[in-house]
Amino acid sequence: MIALAPLTSRADTPQAATLPRNSAPAGVELYFISPEDGATVGQEFVVRFGLRGMGVAPAGSAIAKTGHHHLLIDVAQMPALNLPIPADANHVHFGGGQTEATVKLGPGKHTLQLNLADALHMQFDPPVLSTKITITVK
Repeated sequence: MIALAPLTSRADTPQAATLPRNSAPAGVELYFISPEDGATVGQEFVVRFGLRGMGVAPAGSAIAKTGHHHLLIDVAQMPALNLPIPADANHVHFGGGQTEATVKLGPGKHTLQLNLADALHMQFDPPVLSTKITITVK
């Protein structure tokens, strides 16, 4: 099960420095294995991440053509491209290189989107994103 508590602040301060972005290889695909778009799930459910064209490595591992997953929950506006992805209840980091997680959400409609980031939590150029899906939690 994932904890939805914020990690240590990185980009949450106005004086945060802009970091360089790594290039994403052409043809990379980030997607949900489960749940599917439109699914109805219980308040605790498993999310499985899929990735083609790159590998998965823990945060801090500066290995070419790899990244780690971030799950965006009910995010209307994408994170700034020039700063690390924030760490909060809506931007959940999987810095250990995880490819699935148990998530707990309250009842209602929710959106989920995956965002792959480099060793320093920076989005790739261009960003590697899944399609945003909508689920209903019963």
